[in-house]
Amino acid sequence: MNSDVELKNIVKEKYAEIAVQSERRGCGCGCGTPDVDTSFMSDEYINLNGYLADADLKLGCGVPTEYAGIKKGDTVVDLGSGAGNDVFVAHALVGEAGKVIGVDMTEEMIKKANRNKEKLNAANVEFHLGEIENLPLENNIADVVISNCVLNLVPSKEKAFAEIYRILKPGAHFCVSDIVIKGELPEAIKRSAEMYAGCVSGALQQDEYLGIIEKTGFKKIEIKTSKRSDLPDEELKLYLSDNELKSFKESRTGLFSITVVGYKN
Repeated sequence: MNSDVELKNIVKEKYAEIAVQSERRGCGCGCGTPDVDTSFMSDEYINLNGYLADADLKLGCGVPTEYAGIKKGDTVVDLGSGAGNDVFVAHALVGEAGKVIGVDMTEEMIKKANRNKEKLNAANVEFHLGEIENLPLENNIADVVISNCVLNLVPSKEKAFAEIYRILKPGAHFCVSDIVIKGELPEAIKRSAEMYAGCVSGALQQDEYLGIIEKTGFKKIEIKTSKRSDLPDEELKLYLSDNELKSFKESRTGLFSITVVGYKN
């Protein structure tokens, strides 16, 4: 995992596999990859307006639509939209006068999302194939940008937040749920490609993550929710010896799911 291209290929391959397997099984596969189950990070969507079970692959680590302040008539962009779970919830919030655009770099996810769109007959929903670091969208088009447990998978968080800033209208805002770290993860976990695609080892320290947002130019940055997300022992044992696992669990190191908001000037 030495280059950005390698990282993107790892993520793309794993999430393509999730999309294909979900079609075969008719259900979500858990956050991350078929090899690493991080569904313990995901939150419940089932009671939200716009929820579509076929779009919920249990890939998130929060519910950004709950804190995004989405209004009727808004244009909302969802980054790393997957099968459309957050897109369809946002669609229920913006109403027929609004618009929701999903962007994902995995063709299989885009195909699945469009099949789900047809089930809802959602004419004001669009899905675009593209990368978050180079969004296929014009400047100043979004009232709200959302993302759910995806930006930690992007090699350059600086480019990702710069693109979010670019597509937001002046005075508009983002609301992102993501995984951050407090303390230091063991090197074995950091090096693992599977854990990277599972939303874990690509995560930044919380202070560094917030620092990137501030340097991008966002104001009124606020963490709306923060929840510790402890990795299951059976997952950690794939990467750590018994002694390493014991030391890790006794340390103050941890993964946290945060939902953060920031405003463009």
